[in-house]
Amino acid sequence: MDEAVGGGGGPATEGGAGTAEHPREALIWELTGEFRAYQRTTDAFDELGAKLLGVNRTDSRCLDLLNQHGRMTAGELATQAELTTGAITGVLDRLERAGHVRRTRDEQDRRRVLVETTRSFDAWAEAVYGPLGEKGRDALRRFSDAELARFIEFLRLARGITEQRAAELREDPPPPA
Repeated sequence: MDEAVGGGGGPATEGGAGTAEHPREALIWELTGEFRAYQRTTDAFDELGAKLLGVNRTDSRCLDLLNQHGRMTAGELATQAELTTGAITGVLDRLERAGHVRRTRDEQDRRRVLVETTRSFDAWAEAVYGPLGEKGRDALRRFSDAELARFIEFLRLARGITEQRAAELREDPPPPA
């Protein structure tokens, strides 16, 4: 389950949450439900994108990181994607063979190799994700600057909560169900 905020369960497990006596809790649960539904929709869209491109989800995640942040070293990409250096080598080999990324020497330090997406991948990503981004930006324009700032605050908070919980689970995973 992908639940950055709100956790599992539902309103019925929160002792009256969602009732007329607790309208704020009802709003929190509604927002949590919408956030979870959005995460599932995004996950399904990204799954479709990976399938259309002919790559797996790990490779797709690495392409997304390169697309968002620009060229970087394989080690930087491994860190961002939370992969080992051995795993990132396999990812980059597959993506390079498919024509989605290229490795280039850093002009300032010829010992460093940088990885970047290719023009053909960038054109493909724009065709698939560009309309989604444009519609999303159009939808966000209806909100005030103050509201947008609160959305940003919420998403940063949600990401931090999720990252912290993931770190806790890596350190002390629960027994299998």
